Amino acid sequence: MKRVLSVVGARPNFMKVAPIHRAFAARPDVWDHSIVHTGQHYDAKMSDAFFQDLDMPHPAWFLGAGGGSHAEQSAKVMVGFEKVCQEAQPDYVIVVGDVNSTIACALVSVKLGIRTAHVEAGLRSFDRSMPEEINRLATDAIVDDLFVTEQSGLDHLLREGVDASRVHFVGNTMIDSLHYARPKAMQSPVHERIGVEPGSYCLVTMHRPSNVDDPEQLGMLMSVLGQVGTVMPVVFPVHPRTRKNIELRGLSVPEGVHVIDPAGYVDFLALMMQARLVLTDSGGIQEETTALGVACITARTTTERPSTTTIGTNVLVSPTRDGIMTAVGRFLAGEHPAGAVPPLWDGHAAERIVERIGSILGAF
Repeated sequence: MKRVLSVVGARPNFMKVAPIHRAFAARPDVWDHSIVHTGQHYDAKMSDAFFQDLDMPHPAWFLGAGGGSHAEQSAKVMVGFEKVCQEAQPDYVIVVGDVNSTIACALVSVKLGIRTAHVEAGLRSFDRSMPEEINRLATDAIVDDLFVTEQSGLDHLLREGVDASRVHFVGNTMIDSLHYARPKAMQSPVHERIGVEPGSYCLVTMHRPSNVDDPEQLGMLMSVLGQVGTVMPVVFPVHPRTRKNIELRGLSVPEGVHVIDPAGYVDFLALMMQARLVLTDSGGIQEETTALGVACITARTTTERPSTTTIGTNVLVSPTRDGIMTAVGRFLAGEHPAGAVPPLWDGHAAERIVERIGSILGAF
């Protein structure tokens, strides 16, 4: 039996690891798979909701890293994860995404001589001012196996000189979770709780520092939401840091904007599935809206997920009043792309990952 550890550190990691766990759990005679939660981002209520929504087991280890600077957080994760690896003696470690826990745990496992994989490898925004971009580059440079979600990831890794035998185009495990949770989302009462009609509203998420930490930028975005709210209701699940900044700056919530607490995965998926339009600065939501065929406007200067704009329903716009409102106007005029689903975003990426790891480790 082969022992595998998968690392989660922040909310998007749950969606990526849950289907991987289910794929390992389907072969208990071959795999002993456990989840390590670094606690990089942790809210007991939200974490419990995610375990329930995604049918995930509670982590075997919780490191409680918490906040702090990038260096402090990464150091706490590394110290804690080293102890886990020494205790568990895994044959294989999986890190996902692009958060600080991703690179911190990869550094630990690789230095301990444990074969390590990066799920969602090869994505590039080419913006090194984003901490996530540094995490992506550094993780891909040191791990053994690189599991890729879209064609751009393959292209970037091969151009960077990665041996093609280490790169595996498997699809997107976040879309696996979407397929898995969709029946539950169809039964969610979230629209009734908020007081909006399905198909009528704009769903908004904003959390990147470039959008919510600058007072002028955040004030502009709240004003833009007010403008959108004159055309259709706006549903805005507010990230804790965004809420803190709104309160700190004394910004008012415009009429027509429904500010709500962060939603669990199933409720948020229900909101996204039945949104008329999504406005975001999130990477994962660009992918999910493309998989769902829901129109998405991304207020960022770059995207590391170009398949969502070249194939899917996502439009990348300048994070300015003119950029966002011009895109909203085009959507209202029917000019938004209909989009299609990228290759291998079929709900079976995790199965391909586990099959490939089994081949690598000689488990089958």
